[in-house]
Amino acid sequence: MQNFRGDIWSDGEYNYAAAYGFIPNIYAYLHDDDENRDCLLIAPGGGYCMCVPHEGELAAKVFFDMGMNVFVLTYTTDITMSVPLKLQPLNDISRAVRFLRKKAEEYHISGKKLIIMGFSAGAHVCGSLATHFADVKDINPEYADISNRPDGVVLSYPVITSGEYTHIYSFQTLLGYEPDEKEMEYFSLEKQVSENTPPCFLWQTLTDDLVPIENSYLFADALRKKAIPYAHYVFPYGRHGLSVADPEKLASFRGGEYTMEQVERAVEAVRRNEGVNVSEKRRQELIIQFSVEEMPPQEEEKDSQDLKDVAEWTKLAKIWIDRL
Repeated sequence: MQNFRGDIWSDGEYNYAAAYGFIPNIYAYLHDDDENRDCLLIAPGGGYCMCVPHEGELAAKVFFDMGMNVFVLTYTTDITMSVPLKLQPLNDISRAVRFLRKKAEEYHISGKKLIIMGFSAGAHVCGSLATHFADVKDINPEYADISNRPDGVVLSYPVITSGEYTHIYSFQTLLGYEPDEKEMEYFSLEKQVSENTPPCFLWQTLTDDLVPIENSYLFADALRKKAIPYAHYVFPYGRHGLSVADPEKLASFRGGEYTMEQVERAVEAVRRNEGVNVSEKRRQELIIQFSVEEMPPQEEEKDSQDLKDVAEWTKLAKIWIDRL
């Protein structure tokens, strides 16, 4: 397996105010051969506050083992919830898709399908590109004529709507505490599906305690009304944040910390009282939250029997990808 990092923005192209030196990037999981393979770009979740490792590397290795060349996108987030992200995550994933297609021969994905996959808020990033890809004009002429429309989109327990069933914290971090109504409408993705939206695969659990199940249903219904091909799976049990839904893998997982770079930089700046627009209340919350050296491990499901069906979602998604 080849692993390496690639920054998706060049010098002078990226200027998010609360980056603290971070540059959005992709991390590769490539096969050690010259075979061209389907490409998967993964956007981890984390409420737009972070990109959690277990939804990056853990998922990447599963789909790598299924024969794909895989990349994990660490897009712009804000753990301080102080500088609204606005269009930056959408711009990040748009550039990442163009970046991969520009390097298709080098990464052995030339002529193959490019699929994007997101979890929770990362699914909102992916869904935003699926519905708004035509809006994103790249600032670099080298990428201007490269398509940013993915060939397929996998949305795992997705944040979709800014309406009644919203995940409010994701939208507060994305748009701020007093968002414009037009911005809320723009990022309420069930209202933005068009005839050009790529095919989608959605899955979620009925007992998701953070992102209401209605998010998946709203988007699936919007796809149906526009006659966009899609698959939609709802499983009866399982908490939010299951990633690949394998209890053993979740319990033993360690790694993928590269997705936490921006968080680490931001927290260090906050500790030095150098955070951008960070209130004293939020500063103290972050100091307490990150007072331990390591983030707590993912909680293992108490009843792994309940996840036997959910754990099949990766195989179902791969079958769907192969059919595209």
